[in-house]
Amino acid sequence: MEEVYKDVLDYEGFYQVSNLGNVKSLERKVPFKNSFKKLKERILKPSKDGRGYYKVSLAKNGINKTKLVHQLVAVAFLNHKPDGYKIVVDHIDSNPLNNNLKNLQLISQRENLSKDKKGYSSKYTGVCWNKKSNKWVATIRINGKIKHLGLFHNEIDAANAYQAVLKELIK
Repeated sequence: MEEVYKDVLDYEGFYQVSNLGNVKSLERKVPFKNSFKKLKERILKPSKDGRGYYKVSLAKNGINKTKLVHQLVAVAFLNHKPDGYKIVVDHIDSNPLNNNLKNLQLISQRENLSKDKKGYSSKYTGVCWNKKSNKWVATIRINGKIKHLGLFHNEIDAANAYQAVLKELIK
């Protein structure tokens, strides 16, 4: 895939982001002491934030701001307009370090939270093992209230019950 760069929103002429997830600082002159200093174009080296996502620090007019790389790619190439948590940028392969445009999609926060999970009693959101009944339990939170969806002999049936209710909510 050919690497394509686009301007970073609000940092036009300062920074660009690519469809492969690279962020570069553009060549420019910046105030330095009583004169100007020429900055060469360079690819920024991202660091990880506390949740495992790549971030970069962008500077303009003496103000530094930290930005998540996947957010920059989504704004530039997917026309994402960050709106809090209604629509979010999702890593399709669940790897927060893979910021290639082909690996990013815009989905609802509810859909993102419903993706398969690891490290829980079930790999599915809304499903857990109930030792007392020796069955899988499916529940969903709607408007802050937990709705019990039933007890199931297998994990897949519980996950399907959760997904069915979720699809009705998304309509």
